[in-house]
Amino acid sequence: MRRSLRQDKIGKSNTGMKMDSTQIGKQFRTLLSGKQKNRPLVWLWGAVPSFAVQNAGYPAAAAYNDPQKSFAAQIETIAQFGEDGIPRMAVGGASDVTWAFGGTLKWPADEYSMAPTATRHPVNSIAEVETLSMPHDIAAAGPMPLYLDFARRCQKNGLPVFPFITSPIEGARSLCGPELLMRWMIKEPDLAHRLLRLATDYSVAVVRLFAATFPPAEMLTYLAAPTASNQMLSPRFFETFVLPYQKKLHEKILQTGIRHIYCHICGEQNKNLPLWREIPMGNPGIVSFGHEVAIETAVNFFGSDCIIAGNIEPAVIHLGQPEEVYRLSMTALARGSQAPRGYILMPGCGIPPNVPTENLLMLKKAAVDFSVLGREW
Repeated sequence: MRRSLRQDKIGKSNTGMKMDSTQIGKQFRTLLSGKQKNRPLVWLWGAVPSFAVQNAGYPAAAAYNDPQKSFAAQIETIAQFGEDGIPRMAVGGASDVTWAFGGTLKWPADEYSMAPTATRHPVNSIAEVETLSMPHDIAAAGPMPLYLDFARRCQKNGLPVFPFITSPIEGARSLCGPELLMRWMIKEPDLAHRLLRLATDYSVAVVRLFAATFPPAEMLTYLAAPTASNQMLSPRFFETFVLPYQKKLHEKILQTGIRHIYCHICGEQNKNLPLWREIPMGNPGIVSFGHEVAIETAVNFFGSDCIIAGNIEPAVIHLGQPEEVYRLSMTALARGSQAPRGYILMPGCGIPPNVPTENLLMLKKAAVDFSVLGREW
C-alpha cells in the first residue's frame, strides 16, 4: 500500500503545517503579477519532481513517466510542506530530446538515481548527424504525450501550465552525448552547429504546440543549461555555441504570448553572466542559480527584469547540519530581499529524494523567521 514516507517527521515541525491544496500557486501568481509581497517565497525542491514523488511513496521513475502519479504526489507534497511551488513535469537531464529523436533511456530505479539517463543517443557518428531530421509528429515524439497529459492536469486544477523546454545546448548534448559534442565544437564546429539548429527547431516546435493547446498567458516555461557552465565551456565558446541559439529560443517563446521564462543558469556561470543578460526572460522572468553564483551578483545582473531564485547548495541540504542550512538560508534571504522584482528561496539545483526532512524545512523556517523578525521585504 502506498504511504507518504515523511508524515511522521513533518508532523513534528512547526514549519511543516499543511496547506489547503486550493491555495497552491496563489503566492507564486502574486509574485509574477508584481503585486506587493508580504513574505519571501520558498520552493523546497526546485524544479526536479523526484523528491515529491518519492515522498508520496511512488518509485522515482514515476516523476518522469507517470503524469498522474507525479501530479498527485506534487500536490500532496506541496500541501504537506506548505511551500510555494507549482507542479512541474520533466524528463531529467534533457533526456526528452534523446527520446524524441529515437534514442533510448534508462529510468531511475534506486535511491541514488534522480533522473533518466541515455543508454543510446540518436547520433553516434558524423554520418548520423548529416541524416538526422526532426520528428514527424511533435505531439507524439518521446515524452510529449506525457507532458501534455501533465499540463492538462495543471489546467484542470486551475494551476499554471509549466512545461520543460530543452535549451539548445542541452538538446544538442542529448542528441550525441557530451563527449562527442565537445569534440565536435573544437574539431568539427559545423556538425555542432547542425545539432544546435535541430535542437533549437525542436524546442521551438514544442513551445508552439503548448501555446496552441493551452492559453499562453496561463503558462510559463522552464529551461536549464548546465552544459553551458564554465566547468564545461569558456565564455568564448558560450558566445559561439550557446548565446545565438538560446537567445533565438527565448525570443520565439515570448512571441507565442508566453510572458514568463524560468531559466536555471546552472553551475559555475559567473564569466557567462554578461552574455546571459543579452537573452530575454520575459516580464518578469525568473532566473535561478547554484551556490556558485552569489545572490547579490544575480541581483546586479538580472534584478531589474527578473525574479531571482536560489541558491542553497544541495550538498549542504543533503549532508550538512540543519543549523548550516538555516544560516545559508538567512544569508540568502538578506541578499535576495534586495531584488527589485522579487526573490524565491530554493536549492541551487535538484535535491536527492532522500534528503533529510529537517534540513529541507530549514529553508521554510528561515523564511518564516526572516519575516517575523521584521526584515525589509
